[in-house]
Amino acid sequence: MEYVTVTALSHPGLLREHNEDSLVAGPWTLCATMTENPQTLVFPLGTPLVVAVADGIGGQPAGEVASALAVRQLAALGPSLDTGEAVRDALNLCNDAVYAAGRDPELNTMGTTVAGAVVLAESLLVFNVGDSRVLDATADGLRQVSVDDSPPLSPGRRTTSLVTQALGGTPDFSAITPHVREAPLSAGDRYLVCTDGLTDPVPEDALNDLLQLHSGGRAAFELWKSAIEAGGPDNITLALITIGE
Repeated sequence: MEYVTVTALSHPGLLREHNEDSLVAGPWTLCATMTENPQTLVFPLGTPLVVAVADGIGGQPAGEVASALAVRQLAALGPSLDTGEAVRDALNLCNDAVYAAGRDPELNTMGTTVAGAVVLAESLLVFNVGDSRVLDATADGLRQVSVDDSPPLSPGRRTTSLVTQALGGTPDFSAITPHVREAPLSAGDRYLVCTDGLTDPVPEDALNDLLQLHSGGRAAFELWKSAIEAGGPDNITLALITIGE
């Protein structure tokens, strides 16, 4: 029987006091906490399976609340996300939920990015709002399939902490334009879904080298380790999706 494995890990890094990232894989969520070791889950291929990360916006209140709201909403809606339009509608509902919770003065302006994929029987729906990423780990190298919502980089800069859209994040409601695309699916395909706590400190070619050498839990561990060895400046959350047969 064809199946999907999801190997996930979430860690606060070395400099942040707490983890504002959250993650969803099917009905399973991991919110604002830490996994001691990579966790691997196995799902049958067929029913829509949502796998996503959400990164609470730093420097604003309650990023962990916003990210948890987003992934829990996606977990609840996951089995119904069988089209690109359904994914867009779900992300708009996530945005609504963050703003609704933000009516509490202590939560006002909280926000989060989100990025992930819905695995269908024969294709993959890739989505994001913000700068968390989805990368296709092909035999020829990593290929980013999400779209960074970031302003243009100044000369000599490889990264920026600024985002041009997110779920929530402003005092008054702001609509979003989610990025959603469909890709074909084959046995052996691997996709990396991660927050910028991994991609900011670790260059893409270094991530690719690790994914060429390792798979499953070892790959997740080595990716996390690379971010820690680069200083672990931010929360690190990742999910490695592998299509088996």
